Amino acid sequence: MSADCTPALREEIENTIRFLAVDAIEAAGCGHPGAPMGLAAAAFELFDNHLQFDPSDPDWALRDRFVLSGGHASMLLYGLLHLYGYDLSMEEIKNFRQFGSKTPGHPEFGVTAGVEMTTGPLGQGFAHAVGMALAARLTSSQMGSAEIGGPGSHFVYGMMGDGDVMEGISSEAASLAGHLGLGNLIFIYDSNEITIDGSTDLAFGEDVGARFASQGWHVQGPVDGQAVGDLSASLEAARATQNQPSLIILNTVIGRGSPGVAGKNKAHGAALGAEEATRTKENMGWPVEPEFHVPEAVRTYLAERCLAKKAAREAIDAKHQTWREAHPDRASLWDAARNRKLPADLVDRLVEGMAEKADATRKHSAVVLERAAEQVPYMVGGSADLAGSAAPPILKSLGFVGPGAAEGEDSFAGRNIFFGVREHAMAAITNGIALDGTFMPYCGTFLIFSDYMRPAIRLAALMKIRSLFVFTHDSFYVGEDGPTHQPIEQLDSLRAIPGLSVFRPADGLETAMAYAWLLERSDGPVMLALTRQGVPVLERPKAFEPEDVWRGGYVVRETQAAPDLVLVASGSEVGLACEAAETLAASGRAVRVVSMPCLELFEKLPEEEQLALVPDDGTPVVALEAGRGESFRRFVGRRGLIIGMQTFGESAPANFLADHFGFTPEKVVARIEAHLE
Repeated sequence: MSADCTPALREEIENTIRFLAVDAIEAAGCGHPGAPMGLAAAAFELFDNHLQFDPSDPDWALRDRFVLSGGHASMLLYGLLHLYGYDLSMEEIKNFRQFGSKTPGHPEFGVTAGVEMTTGPLGQGFAHAVGMALAARLTSSQMGSAEIGGPGSHFVYGMMGDGDVMEGISSEAASLAGHLGLGNLIFIYDSNEITIDGSTDLAFGEDVGARFASQGWHVQGPVDGQAVGDLSASLEAARATQNQPSLIILNTVIGRGSPGVAGKNKAHGAALGAEEATRTKENMGWPVEPEFHVPEAVRTYLAERCLAKKAAREAIDAKHQTWREAHPDRASLWDAARNRKLPADLVDRLVEGMAEKADATRKHSAVVLERAAEQVPYMVGGSADLAGSAAPPILKSLGFVGPGAAEGEDSFAGRNIFFGVREHAMAAITNGIALDGTFMPYCGTFLIFSDYMRPAIRLAALMKIRSLFVFTHDSFYVGEDGPTHQPIEQLDSLRAIPGLSVFRPADGLETAMAYAWLLERSDGPVMLALTRQGVPVLERPKAFEPEDVWRGGYVVRETQAAPDLVLVASGSEVGLACEAAETLAASGRAVRVVSMPCLELFEKLPEEEQLALVPDDGTPVVALEAGRGESFRRFVGRRGLIIGMQTFGESAPANFLADHFGFTPEKVVARIEAHLE
């Protein structure tokens, strides 16, 4: 502990943290007081003597990161942020869980200064922290240096509980972290042996330490939650362990100090209640009134510590400046990454030749991603054991991360990440890399396995971070693998996530423009849905410009007169719609075909521009998509026709399935004619 923090003052600070949580939760009438009460001593020790940060600049790039994986314990973090001088006033503490406050029920990235990520879904914080630690290692190897002052030398700390380690994602993420040897990752495991339903032994009896040790972690403990000297020594030992992530097992008492609920599940998910809150304060020697009490000695000490943190930051910045002067090329590369610098002619480079070749869009994607990675040296990523299926592919000449690196090479000098068969963790780790703020990450697999990734995709959208999810094998055209591998409802369900931009390109040009758009956008995740099978080159009107793709929808086939039928399609069905339109035109119909690669962008157009493409004046509109297709219901109307899938797929060759499910020009025309009659 700091030399001027006496045991008595330390206890007073710990109780301040505890009772800020108790009072805020009482005022809200709901919350989770138990973990903040049990973890106050450990959290204070971590923040005061180990964590590197500057409250006046929460986004300081060289700071350590802290992730509270058990987001239900949010008042533990809010109390610390308030006391250490972050932009979180006492009024915000009093407005805990109220509309518009900076203290929502679970920590939210972008809402509260000092919150590194949105947590709450258990296990996600832990897995995202693995991504943050990986990003730091990549930064240190590729943009920093072994010398003091280089970027990426910070640590990623976290706290998690029993619920986090029960969730399967934590096992996936821990396995990869151990395999990669992320020695800059340190987690404190709050083993209070209580969940909402009761004791953990109701459903959980494994040796967590042995589990993590088997996954390559450096494990210490158990340490008593109040023995801060032992915890401090464990944290120092963890930082000294360079080639293994560290787990410190901490035994705490949930609801510590409460006569009625300490050590019980009642402390987990509900306010103590006025009577029990009073009894707890009396039991801990804390004044019952006023509520939200912060002793003057606590304010004085922590104000001094804030100044000390700022002074430490200035010393680190001075070393960093020395490093920058010694390594101008690496400093320039880091600056370009942090500022998202792109080549002025990026679009031209990505698009070149892509409108001329018929192929599967997954193969188009492989070509464009290779080009993008060459032009944007801060792109990193990989797949869940499906690089051979271009989901996404291994990028040539860019090296590998981890044990896949060539003998004698730095394990983090490459940019191809092998995530293994760990889709759930892969998505979260990708988000963690994005949250670090240096690299722009991507990951991918078959679209059907997006179901394993959905929680992290949703968090990416909620946090508005720049993660790229590349999915291939996007329809029943997967063929012989059968219905377990053929996505039907996935496109619609992913489009339902607010803030996620879903691109389903129809050919090479649309694929290239999707990549160009996602590289240039400022916030929010992007998803690509790509075909397994080949698709034709689209013939577009003379007035077409590649940037029209960024409108989300544009005319592929126009009529001389006003259309009496509009066909709307995405991906592989755009070519099918064009074929059907030719047959329908031969019978005298004026048919417009609209390619809609991104519904989210289309719906951001002014209404008059949307209606100019897809009218709402009684002109029949028909949508085609080799999935459920209900995303297009808003365009075709309640009684309109969607040629989509009403069942799961079948195991058979793709061409047979196209005929069986009615996705041939002849059967599409017949469906449309019958509908119009």
